[in-house]
Amino acid sequence: MKFRIKRAMRLWLLLTVAGITGLKSVKSQRILTLDECLKIAKENNNNIKAAQENVNAAREVKKQRDDSGKPTLDGSVMAFYFGRPVNTLLPEYGVSPGLRISQPVYSGGRTKLSRVAAAKGLEIQEGRKQLATSEVLFNTERAYWQVISAREQIKLAEQNKKQLDVLYNDLNNQYVAGIIYKNDVLRANVQLTENELELKRAEDALTIAQESLLQIIGLEDTTRVVIVDTLLEQFEVPVIAENMRQLISDNAELGILKNSIEAEKVQQQLMKADSRPAVSLGVNGIMSAGKVGINPANNSNVLTTYFGMLNVSIPIFDWGVRKRRIQEQQFRINAQSFQLKERMGEITTEARQAYLELNQDQKRIELSGVSLQQAEENLRLSKDRLKAGTITGRDVLEAQTIWQRAYSNMINAKIDRRIAEANLRRILAKGQP
Repeated sequence: MKFRIKRAMRLWLLLTVAGITGLKSVKSQRILTLDECLKIAKENNNNIKAAQENVNAAREVKKQRDDSGKPTLDGSVMAFYFGRPVNTLLPEYGVSPGLRISQPVYSGGRTKLSRVAAAKGLEIQEGRKQLATSEVLFNTERAYWQVISAREQIKLAEQNKKQLDVLYNDLNNQYVAGIIYKNDVLRANVQLTENELELKRAEDALTIAQESLLQIIGLEDTTRVVIVDTLLEQFEVPVIAENMRQLISDNAELGILKNSIEAEKVQQQLMKADSRPAVSLGVNGIMSAGKVGINPANNSNVLTTYFGMLNVSIPIFDWGVRKRRIQEQQFRINAQSFQLKERMGEITTEARQAYLELNQDQKRIELSGVSLQQAEENLRLSKDRLKAGTITGRDVLEAQTIWQRAYSNMINAKIDRRIAEANLRRILAKGQP
C-alpha cells in the first residue's frame, strides 16, 4: 500500500513539473509575422536607439543655438577680509553680491549662422537615423526569410526521407526476392544517410537563423519564435522608371552627404564672420555689506552701485590666417561635392543591379517551377517503370535526386526573390513593405 502511495506521489510531482515546464514554454513562445518583426526591430534594435539618442543630442544643440543672442543673467557672491595694513585703506571685511546682464548687439552674423549650422546638424542626425533604420529593416527581413528558408528545407528533407524510405523498402523487398542486385539497396541506403545530413544542416541553419532574427529585433534568446508566413507563389514585380537618379533622390545616405556639404558651407560663412566686428553690452549691479565705512559716500556699512560696459572687438591683422582658413574650407567643400557625385553614381548602379537581380530571381522562380513539375513527372514515371521492371533502382534514385534538387532550387529562388526585393527597397529608401 505504501509503495503505491509513494508511486502515486512521484507521478503527481512528475506531472506537476512537466506542467510548469510546459506552461513556461508556452509563455516564452511568440508568433511573429514579417510586419511584427519589422515593428519590433524599430522599437528594440540598439543601432536605432543609438541613432535616436544622437538625434536627441542634436536637437538639444539646436535649442541652445536658438537661445543664443538673447540676454543672459549671471549672479555672483564674494566675501573678503583684509588684514593690516590693507584694512587701513579698504574695509576690513564684507560680503559683495552682484548681478550681470549681458546682451550681444552685433556679431557679424555669427548668431544666425550658428542656428543654421545647428539645424543642419539635426537634419544630418535624422538622416543617419533613417539610414540606420533602413539597414535594420533590411537585415530583419533578410533574417526572417532565412528562417523561412531553413524551415522549408527541413520540410523538404523530411518529405524526401519519407519517399526514400518507401523506395528503400521496395528495393530491399526486390533484393530479398532475388529480382535486383544489392547495389541498388546500398545506393538507397547511402542516399538516406545523405538526407539525414541535409536534415541536420537544415535544423542547424534554422537555429542560427532564429537566433540572428532575435538578436536583430532585440528579443531575448529564450523566446521561441513561430513564423506564420510561407513562401507565396505570386510575386509582384515593381515598376522601375528609366531615370534611376530620380528614384534614389530619397536615399538617406545621399541626403546625409548633401546636408554635410550645406553644413560645411555654413561653417565657411562663420569663418568669414570672424573677420567682422563684434559688439556686446553689459550692465552690472553690485551691493556690498560689511564693516562700517564700506560706503565712502556716507561712511555706512552698505554700498549699492552699478556700471555699464560696451565692448567692441575689431579684427585688424592676423597675417592672412583667417583668409587661408576660408580657402581651406572651400577645398573641403569641393572634395565633399566630388564624393557626393561619385556616391550618387555608385548608388544608381547598385539600384539598377538590385532591380536586375530582382528580375533574374523572378525568372528563376518561373523556370524552377517548370523544372520542379518536370522532376515530379520524371520521378512518378520512374517509379512506375521500376514496378514494371523496365529500369533499375539506380534510375529511380537519380530521379529522386533530381526532384530534391529542383525543389531546393525553387525554395532558394523564392527566398532570393524576397531578399532582392528588400534590398531594392533599402537602396531606394522606400521604408518597410
